[in-house]
Amino acid sequence: MAGMVTPGGEAPRTRSWWGWGYDDAVLDPSELGGLARLLRDSFGIAATPRDPPDLGAVDLPSPRLVPPASLAHLVSDVPADRVRHAYGSSFRDIVRSLDGRIDHPPDLVARPTSAAEVVDVLDWCSSSGVAAIPYGGGTSVVGGVEPDVGDGYAGTVSVDLAALDGLIELDRRSLAARIGAGTLGPALEDALRPHGLTLRFFPQSFECSTLGGWIATRAGGHFATGPTHIDDLVEAMGVVTPAGIVETRRLPASGAGPSPDRLFLGSEGALGIITDAWVRVRPRPRFRAGGSATFASLFEGAEAVRALAQSGLAPTNCRLIDPVEAMVNGVGDGSGALLIVGFESADHPVDGLAARAAELVRDHGGTVDEDSWHHPGGALDVDDLPASPGSAASPGSPGSASAGWRGSFIRAPYLRDGLVRLGMMVETFETAVTWDRFEDLHAAVTGATLSALAEVGASGGFVTCRTTHAYPDGVAPYFTVIAPGRPGGMLSQWDTVKAAASEALLASGGTITHHHAVGRDHRPFYDRQRPELFAAALRGAKAVLDPSSICNPGVLLPAG
Repeated sequence: MAGMVTPGGEAPRTRSWWGWGYDDAVLDPSELGGLARLLRDSFGIAATPRDPPDLGAVDLPSPRLVPPASLAHLVSDVPADRVRHAYGSSFRDIVRSLDGRIDHPPDLVARPTSAAEVVDVLDWCSSSGVAAIPYGGGTSVVGGVEPDVGDGYAGTVSVDLAALDGLIELDRRSLAARIGAGTLGPALEDALRPHGLTLRFFPQSFECSTLGGWIATRAGGHFATGPTHIDDLVEAMGVVTPAGIVETRRLPASGAGPSPDRLFLGSEGALGIITDAWVRVRPRPRFRAGGSATFASLFEGAEAVRALAQSGLAPTNCRLIDPVEAMVNGVGDGSGALLIVGFESADHPVDGLAARAAELVRDHGGTVDEDSWHHPGGALDVDDLPASPGSAASPGSPGSASAGWRGSFIRAPYLRDGLVRLGMMVETFETAVTWDRFEDLHAAVTGATLSALAEVGASGGFVTCRTTHAYPDGVAPYFTVIAPGRPGGMLSQWDTVKAAASEALLASGGTITHHHAVGRDHRPFYDRQRPELFAAALRGAKAVLDPSSICNPGVLLPAG
């Protein structure tokens, strides 16, 4: 929804229509000026900020659809609603919005308030040849919510699920909660907090993304090891498909054939619309320990990360940041890689685990920040994150690299938008790869990206890398590209860079996405990654669940 009311009854806050987050949290002129000085002084890049256009000045084609009278009270054709549901939050989305260019606006925006109304919307769409695009928080960075469905449909409807929100049921004994799919991250935690519970799932999009969106995209949370994907936290779910409603059984585990939950996890709305889910919750942590360490290089640090992932210690946080990214985020001077490690528990002190982790770090050549290691700075606490839409995160322990990282983690999407306003190409791509291939993949992706930047004339650009998740058998590298763009040509420049990086990822044995999902942007590479027999099985499932192929056409499978 465009406006959100905070729990204390404060004035509604408005989501940015052109960029990330909330209007009153975007970078102010002073912050933009600071970014411009950083680009000039550190990288020799001169940049002048541009202002986004006025929402009322954005030109849209007239809607092609008229809803039936029975749905009229759920549906809007207001231009501002259509614009706000036209894009997600990728670099390409931000650039087009700043240009006042809305390529594929939905004809209508539907806001069902119950699963029964979702059924009604999908019934109409199926019978009328209308594409239905599920919309949660609108934070997709891979084209997952853009109504770009080709010419085979009578029109498009963005199905906004914000009204399907809140804590529906709580099973305290089983540590499980049933929650509406449209519930935003902060609201979800606000609902669990009075019960002393937490989902402990904190993707970087936490402030603006929803439970249903996390499930539909198989999102990854903050935990660097252990149960870190939303897959691990889903106990059961309800899904409305054009062919009927699917409600899976609540079970701690089952060996009864292929899991029906797994069919819808990561389905990105192509098989139906998730309306609610039972998720595994836990007591809020009380004990924390951890800190930071530096390494001479990213790969020396990676050996420590591998040792920690294979040790069984299961740190909550275990993120390695290369020297340049550490400097850009204000948590390093560019001379070494930074490792952030954190442990937490609701049951017992974790100082001993943190101490053993520090030993492993030293054994692998790391220099431990002894002061930070005796504070709970390595773990990202729920209280570091916005407790209500748009509210500020706490700054954490002053003066520590861990606290600085936490602040930059929350603020990064707003900084990205500021850099784009300064004419920079700023985007990320992430993957996962086995440990034996990490160094080769890093070299191939970095080399291909830098070569592509040179090819498109983006001199002065650079590529950074951090690891977001660590497994005993591999790691999830997360690359960031920052380069000066050519006015009027940034999209074509980025398309060339993205294609080169994606080719390098697949050729090096990585996945096209670890947690950003497939969407429309990654689908050509996903088509090559998945086995063809599996693709045929997926097409068969869609044919049964969505016979008219109206559910988010173009993601996972071709439209039509």
